[in-house]
Amino acid sequence: MAGTCLVTGAAGFIGSHLVDRLLSLGYRVVGIDNMLLGREENLSTALKNPKFQFRRLDVNQTGACLEFLKPLGADWETLWHMAANSDIQAGGVNPEVDLTATFLTTYNSLKLMQELSIPEVAFASSSAIYGDHQGVLREETGPLFPISNYGAMKLASESVISAAAERFAKRAWIFRFPNVIGPRSTHGVIYDFLKKLKKTPRELEVLGDGTQQKPYLHVSELIEAMIFVYQKSRDRRNCFNIGPTDTSTTVRYIAEAVVRAASPSAKIRYGTGGRGWVGDVPKFQYSIEKVQKLGWSPKLTSNEAVEQAIRENLNSV
Repeated sequence: MAGTCLVTGAAGFIGSHLVDRLLSLGYRVVGIDNMLLGREENLSTALKNPKFQFRRLDVNQTGACLEFLKPLGADWETLWHMAANSDIQAGGVNPEVDLTATFLTTYNSLKLMQELSIPEVAFASSSAIYGDHQGVLREETGPLFPISNYGAMKLASESVISAAAERFAKRAWIFRFPNVIGPRSTHGVIYDFLKKLKKTPRELEVLGDGTQQKPYLHVSELIEAMIFVYQKSRDRRNCFNIGPTDTSTTVRYIAEAVVRAASPSAKIRYGTGGRGWVGDVPKFQYSIEKVQKLGWSPKLTSNEAVEQAIRENLNSV
């Protein structure tokens, strides 16, 4: 019988999709979210399920979290730590954002995990931990020099999770993924472009010259991959890149696709330079050979994921 999973950031973009999937697999799920980026409507289906409990809580307030979680007497199986700052640009302007929302949420989630005797932890990391690295990014790529506060705090989070696996955690999974897109998103290039066009339907301003090129992964495939790895890879420490298969998408392609769908008469005004903002990695190649050897491959290319996400978000921004 499936046990109980604790999901941090449960009402967020990725967290809410994960909650739905875990419930469909028969797990009892307890979710917490500070609701700074989370939305209650993301949990509209989950809240109808008797196996789901949710509380608006900040994971950094460990005392309040334990007051809620300890009396549940749950048969805890895994902590799924999805809570983090998702706005890389905001962390570049104010480094406190990622210290508090990306690293300390991990540090304090591990404190909850130890206090509640949760044996396993699964963590949403990022390709940002690699930095602006030449060559194909593989799990063993190094040395790692992140160029954003977000990437730095994700890398620091991986480190404390590794230490936890030595001290008290039975098993840990680290999922490194690139740009994730799809329904319920609250940030990212597609969301930003649609929001800009809603405000100024005749013109779309693009940061950089549009040559920035990255892999994009649909959230449904991310969830599928994380669950697959969680079930199939059972080492003490499990680290996997997750992404599309050897494909990536330019910002120019996304801008043109968004304009076609949302405002066909709009003119696209590009900036200069191949970088969108400080801390932006303009181009990278991502290897998912390790997860493919385990038995999982995505169905969508990066461009296909982009086109699908545009359709899904067209009327929700």
